[in-house]
Amino acid sequence: MSAPPKTVLVATPEEEAAIRQAVRTAEGRVVAGPEHVEGLAALLADPRVSDPIYDLPRPITTESVARWVAESEALRQAGECVLAVNLDEAGEVVGYSRFTVWPDRSSAEIAGATRADRQNSGQGRLGVARSIAWMFETLGVRLIGLTAALDNVRSAAAIDGAGFQRMGERESVRPDGSIRRSIYWELSRDQWTRLHRL
Repeated sequence: MSAPPKTVLVATPEEEAAIRQAVRTAEGRVVAGPEHVEGLAALLADPRVSDPIYDLPRPITTESVARWVAESEALRQAGECVLAVNLDEAGEVVGYSRFTVWPDRSSAEIAGATRADRQNSGQGRLGVARSIAWMFETLGVRLIGLTAALDNVRSAAAIDGAGFQRMGERESVRPDGSIRRSIYWELSRDQWTRLHRL
């Protein structure tokens, strides 16, 4: 289950309201709906895609993915989550991103994956950079915290490459209550701006 960043920010009521509204509208993203359930289930059924991700519904079935999509949509309406899909030219689901947002803390995190045949293509860092920019610029948060499994070298390289600062480890809780030790990173909007706008 997602946990807010270790660094605690306090949003003003106006900032919190603006973030919640930005999450509800999710401009620039294809929000997952019932029409994407079968594609998401097929994507996540591949252990090369889903095994490194601790917060997915398990076992991965059409029914569990349908519940996950519905729960994510309810959280989006509350201004706290965006489950987005990436589609190929034929409209097939080839990846997903799940943005968890804590509007009262002006903070967010992202989890996601890409279909196995599209991994190791050099697109991971570009996708991470685009998602980070979207969270800061469109959602309006000021802090992003990320985790990756200790052995998830590919994600760690993408996160390091995006300019995140390692801040030790944390325990990530899976939906079944079990624990996964994770590397933990944070990046502030000011740090992102200095890295990518100067």
